[in-house]
Amino acid sequence: MVTGGAGYIGSHIVELLVKKNFKVLIIDDLSTGHKRLINKKAKFIKCNVNQTFLIKKIIKENKIDSVIHLAAKTNVAEAQKKPKFYYKNNIYGTLSLLKACLKSNIKNFVFSSTCAVYENKLFYVNEKSKRKPRGIYGYTKMIGENLIKKYLNKKKKNYAILRYFNVVGSSSSKKIGQINKDDQLFKNFSLESKKKKAVFNIYGYDYKTFDGTCVRDFIHVSDLAEIHIKVLSKINNFNRSIILNCGYGKGWSVLEVANQFNYFTRNKAKINFKERRKGDIVEMVADISKLKRILKWKPKFFDLKKMVKSSIEWEKKLNNY
Repeated sequence: MVTGGAGYIGSHIVELLVKKNFKVLIIDDLSTGHKRLINKKAKFIKCNVNQTFLIKKIIKENKIDSVIHLAAKTNVAEAQKKPKFYYKNNIYGTLSLLKACLKSNIKNFVFSSTCAVYENKLFYVNEKSKRKPRGIYGYTKMIGENLIKKYLNKKKKNYAILRYFNVVGSSSSKKIGQINKDDQLFKNFSLESKKKKAVFNIYGYDYKTFDGTCVRDFIHVSDLAEIHIKVLSKINNFNRSIILNCGYGKGWSVLEVANQFNYFTRNKAKINFKERRKGDIVEMVADISKLKRILKWKPKFFDLKKMVKSSIEWEKKLNNY
């Protein structure tokens, strides 16, 4: 069962699960998910994870043995303005799902977390780095992690907590990609690249980085989807629980990303440097040595050009849909 399986990342995971002949059930209330991203080879039920009794019934009736939980609100800026809304969806939603799982035959639970749980003063983080989220979104994910450890350790159920870094790109099948406009860098630049007079806004130009702009660890969504399949197999076969960073272990600056987008843009965009935004993390890169060691994982899309190109191609297709 994939909660949030009609969303950007969830739909990529479902696509890969279906390709590998898993029987998949998608749970999504379509508040941020999209009907066009629902895989036709998976079963779909429209409902909210806060409906504990209904979720418990669905799990039993469909004989679910593993859950990949992505259903959550993820807009960082919105979270700061609507903390109660995010607590209800991300914290209570996760708690509701856990309660449904505890009273069933669920064996494995994979949780979508974020690098935003880490203290933002850290530049290079491993799974044991200090957790001290600055924003509401990161806080809700940290509490979600805590709830999973608390409830699933007691019942001796396997779990994997995956801390995503900056997820970008679209599927090789060109069937799925990012639709929601959540003020994310690649989405913003992809949208701008279609305009005749495009402008790439970069916030902050005097940071203590190699070119003065913020540095991020990006990961292609297809590589992230593969991590989910590998980690599910690992915890199922070895009856163990793990926490993993999900990135590439390399930082690219915002200016590097803008220049790469311009490489693929017919009408070159103007790069507009603006004042720093409050709360922006200067630089954060994942230590992925544990990820590579445990999963024997090798990325297939570890290339900024590939990530940018797939984002632009998806935006063109979306525009013509």
